[in-house]
Amino acid sequence: MNEIEVHGTVAAGYEPVRAEFAAVVAEENGESGAQVAAYVRGRQVVNLWAGPEVTDTTLTGLHSTSKGAAGLVMALLVQDGALDIDRPVAHYWPRFAAGKEQITVRDVLVHRTGIVGADGGFTVAELADEQLVAERLIGQRPWFAPGTVHGYGGFVMYAILGQVVRAVTGSTVQELFEQRVRAPYDLDVYLGLPAELDHRYLPITPWLATPEMEAAFAANSPNPYGVAGISYNLNARGFTAADVMALPNDATLRRMGQASAGGVGSARGLAQMYAAAVTGIDGRPALLSLDTIATISTIHSTGTDLVRGTQAPYALGFEAKSLLHPFLGAHAFGHTGSAGSDGFADPHSGLTYGYTRRRAAFAFNAPENARLAAALHRAATHTALTAAA
Repeated sequence: MNEIEVHGTVAAGYEPVRAEFAAVVAEENGESGAQVAAYVRGRQVVNLWAGPEVTDTTLTGLHSTSKGAAGLVMALLVQDGALDIDRPVAHYWPRFAAGKEQITVRDVLVHRTGIVGADGGFTVAELADEQLVAERLIGQRPWFAPGTVHGYGGFVMYAILGQVVRAVTGSTVQELFEQRVRAPYDLDVYLGLPAELDHRYLPITPWLATPEMEAAFAANSPNPYGVAGISYNLNARGFTAADVMALPNDATLRRMGQASAGGVGSARGLAQMYAAAVTGIDGRPALLSLDTIATISTIHSTGTDLVRGTQAPYALGFEAKSLLHPFLGAHAFGHTGSAGSDGFADPHSGLTYGYTRRRAAFAFNAPENARLAAALHRAATHTALTAAA
């Protein structure tokens, strides 16, 4: 491994996080093009980056980490009392019924709808337009009985919820995220990247793998017409895993800010976003009340996800991070993305985390997030104990 230059700063006591990040990026000779950032109770403690062209202000594709941003919009509507998540989706969007009358908003938020995609799949242009995706889902029959088990609705979750949000507020998820979350805190996370910021966007690049790794991946890839294949849109003609990774590189999808997978941001933006949600930053109060945090972080779906397997437990609109990282508190919540990005909040410790990488992680798996999160948690715990002594 070559020695890779790591840029940025860490607070006193967080030097081990820099060392762990340096080890992570060195394993790919810096080609991951990664950023990591963290806040503790609203104070920045880590802001690091490494790799060609990458700076602390680089923006790149977030894939499903976007769901964390959109999930905050849903949380705010619940907090406002504007949305009853136990009402059927069809109460807010009557055309959705068509044999799906029993599916609730809660079912969508915890991936228990049975609607993981659509017959025939979608083109990239269609995926960019959530309104079009929603129209296709009206007549779609579930692939499993709603409310019985869970299966990830990777590209369709916010096509459904977007219709609910429009009915309740008259605005889109993207508009509400901009008005209530991004702009007030000046966050580098976007559900719809303005054209004037395109120069800061660095495209996601394909993963690196040996022929043997690629053969093993292909041998274990889901059937395009199975539940997992449909969720990843592999049932669309010519659509591949590489197309999944490249989605945010499509200018139209990026501009429209597809809330399930089309967000753009930086690691610092993600860590700030979760800090804004649970502790507040820069003198501004937290977006979410303690009651709302308890509601959205309640664990709902565990066990085997029919799409993602065993490592996909869900809270309400978020992944249940304490089941993925046992060192975190029970109310930890956040969301990962296919290329390897991640973000979360641990309300108990006040730790919030953001991570991005330009080079897609092989096989949709970025195990470095567990390593970096553990290093951060150890540093935060040690620093807190030292301060209290």
